[in-house]
Amino acid sequence: MPCRPPSWSDGPMTVDRSAAFRAAVERGDADAAADLFAPDAVFHSPIVHAPYEGREALRAILRAVVRVFEDFRYTAEFAGEAGHVLWFRTRVGERELDGVDILTDGPDGLAELTVMVRPYSAATELRARMAELLAGS
Repeated sequence: MPCRPPSWSDGPMTVDRSAAFRAAVERGDADAAADLFAPDAVFHSPIVHAPYEGREALRAILRAVVRVFEDFRYTAEFAGEAGHVLWFRTRVGERELDGVDILTDGPDGLAELTVMVRPYSAATELRARMAELLAGS
C-alpha cells in the first residue's frame, strides 16, 4: 500500500477516533488502540526505514511499546483536516524521550500512525528494547 501524504485526507479527522486512541494509549490498552485502525493501516516507525503494514503488525508494536515506555503522558495535541498530532513525553530506561504520534484517518478506521522521537540517545535505547521484544513476536 503506497503511503499518502497527509494532504490527501479523506476529510476531517474523526475526533472520536483520535480521542479514543489517546485514551487507550494513556491507560496502556494496546489492543483497544489497535482496534481503532483500519485492517490495512500503515505504521511509520521512528527507527525502522520500511513501514509496517496492517492492523495486526501495529498491534504487536503497540503491545511492545506499552511495555517499554515508562511514565508515559501526552502533553499537547494539535488537530487539523489532515490529521491529529499527539505530543508525548516518556522514559525508556534512564533516558527521557519526547515525541509525537501523527494520526491520519480513513473511511474504515485510522489509516496511518507516524511516530517521531528525540533525542537520538533515547531513540537508540528504544530501538534496542523494541527489537528484543519484537523478536519474540
